Amino acid sequence: MAAIREIIKLGDPLLRQRAAQVRRFGFRLEKLLDDMACTMYASNGCGLAAPQIGISKCIVVIDDGQGLIELINPTIRRAEGEISDVEYCLSVPELGGEVKRAESIRVEAQDRKGKICVYEAEGFLARIFQHEIDHLQGRLFVDIMTREVRDEKPEKLQNEAQEQVQDEAQNNE
Repeated sequence: MAAIREIIKLGDPLLRQRAAQVRRFGFRLEKLLDDMACTMYASNGCGLAAPQIGISKCIVVIDDGQGLIELINPTIRRAEGEISDVEYCLSVPELGGEVKRAESIRVEAQDRKGKICVYEAEGFLARIFQHEIDHLQGRLFVDIMTREVRDEKPEKLQNEAQEQVQDEAQNNE
């Protein structure tokens, strides 16, 4: 059964470390992925990287409302365009920031079994991929934001994303 893990916050040195590549695939990795997804959903997030729960491994889970995506050892292979938007982070509560990101990307990663997968993403999904992959490099959105945003409520945005995920789950039942 999946467990909710504690999310570490800005100031913890682990968030600034470069994560290690995953070399072993098996039950422990699958359990970690399940726990990460559970933690992300319980926190009303749309993405979570393993360093955010204190594990310095190249593992990410994402859900933009279209279903869970699990990434092991992800690498951005192509990035095009540029768009600026406000981002929030579960490890940096109550602070948002405007961040410039590529508008569309191609990411290569492995799935929970080690199979190579390629993802093409645009817009919001591309932003989530980039934000979470930054965590694996020890980089946070606060390092690259162009301005701080405190006038919007991250809970509102996260709740809207969570409602989309719940609606999708109900529609699939």
